[in-house]
Amino acid sequence: MQGAYSADSNWEVNMITTKSLQKLGFTPEVDFSLQDDGQGVYIKEWKSASPQPSEADIEAAHVLWQAEFDAEVAQKAADKQSAHDKLSALGLTDAEIEAITA
Repeated sequence: MQGAYSADSNWEVNMITTKSLQKLGFTPEVDFSLQDDGQGVYIKEWKSASPQPSEADIEAAHVLWQAEFDAEVAQKAADKQSAHDKLSALGLTDAEIEAITA
């Protein structure tokens, strides 16, 4: 079944991502294939037995995935800073901390 979303649609086609469709439980190349012909990403082929999600569902999944990704990046930065602070409190210099964490 061909995808309903085309590269020339008025919708924000860059919101169609592998990550957003994976967030909805679909597997790349098994359930769908994406394509970008230079005008944005679109669903080239829908292979899943499940109905193709709506634009709104894909966009919502992308927003959720992005929020989770951003939170993970922020947590990793906070953990790194916390570890640095703890090592500093033990008396290690920045150079020593860099040497063991790089």
